Amino acid sequence: MLFDVPWNVIVLQLFFGLALGSIFVLLASGLSIIYGLLDIVNFAHGTFAMLGAYAVFIAVSLSESFLVGIVSAIVIVGLIGVVIEYILLKPLYGKDPLLPLLLTFGLSVAIPDLIKIIFGLIGKPINYPEALTGATVLGPLTLPNYRLFIILFTLAVLISLWLFLKKSDLGMIIRASTRDSLMVQVLGVNVSRIWTIGFAIGIGLAALAGAIAVPTMAATPDMGVDMTMVAFVVTVVGGLGSLGGAIVGGLFIGLVVAITSFIAGEYANVSMYFCMAVILLIRPRGLFGELGRE
Repeated sequence: MLFDVPWNVIVLQLFFGLALGSIFVLLASGLSIIYGLLDIVNFAHGTFAMLGAYAVFIAVSLSESFLVGIVSAIVIVGLIGVVIEYILLKPLYGKDPLLPLLLTFGLSVAIPDLIKIIFGLIGKPINYPEALTGATVLGPLTLPNYRLFIILFTLAVLISLWLFLKKSDLGMIIRASTRDSLMVQVLGVNVSRIWTIGFAIGIGLAALAGAIAVPTMAATPDMGVDMTMVAFVVTVVGGLGSLGGAIVGGLFIGLVVAITSFIAGEYANVSMYFCMAVILLIRPRGLFGELGRE
């Protein structure tokens, strides 16, 4: 019974849930930015997270620095996102909304197959950074250092993202474009360039999620499928296009999965879909979603 478990074990499990939820937050934040800015449902979002994991693997293999790996993942995958948006997605803007969806779905199939050809089917493990091995002891609690790093690092990224969107000129233009891109264009702003920058930021966040998650799992070509599903569950729970919803939804789903895996491990993955179904029955637009768009 859960009530018979020592409190420090329960707190540790909640801590694991926050670490897992932090990865979910980064994934869903990127997806929310892309949807809010471009009205595109990116079915390849988890695929870019997978590319981030492989970028870390390559960079760490060459430099033996996990920090270099994280930076490389953001830059390399972000640039890949810019190229894909400029060459493949941009010609589809203003046309049938189904076309970008089909394109991103095709990318989610083609890119993993390409990775299988290059790297093979066997997963590529990455060791924990030496500075983040071990654990921090806080009284009766023993918190793994790398999980603690994930939580604090995600917090720093979210604060930086908030400051960028709220305080910088470019961030305010991006926010305005999510509300009324036509009005922003009338004011003389190159909205097409803003869309490209927003897409790159969203893809960079996905790559960052894959980058910090890969030491806890091996980088595999098919990991993007699971990460895409998680991103959509969190985004739907939080509300499509809502950055705050992505943060709350990611932490909530992470805690649900962690608690369920502790009580009944075989239902851990099912639990997040159950939560999504319940929330949509009670609040169809998600926790922070808007009623609709004109």
